[in-house]
Amino acid sequence: MKILALEVERAGATAGDFEPHLRAEAAQAWALQQEGILREIYFRTDQHSAVLMLECADLAQANTVLASMPLVRAGLITFEVIPLGPYDGFERLFA
Repeated sequence: MKILALEVERAGATAGDFEPHLRAEAAQAWALQQEGILREIYFRTDQHSAVLMLECADLAQANTVLASMPLVRAGLITFEVIPLGPYDGFERLFA
């Protein structure tokens, strides 16, 4: 199952709050990518927050994976988790 995860920063968090955790965050993202769970990762250009594309068995696994991120464990971010399914609109072209 594809899962879109949008980072939500804790209100009032400062760059200094994040700094001690950023190396560990990158290492965890790398480990998840090597496992095939984290398929894509981006920063939004309209605000400084991450966008992750995960491949998980279900929402429960996605939430467990996201809870493993150091910035989540530190209480600095959460994620809006959005399950995705295939687009079936092309069937209309061949009906």
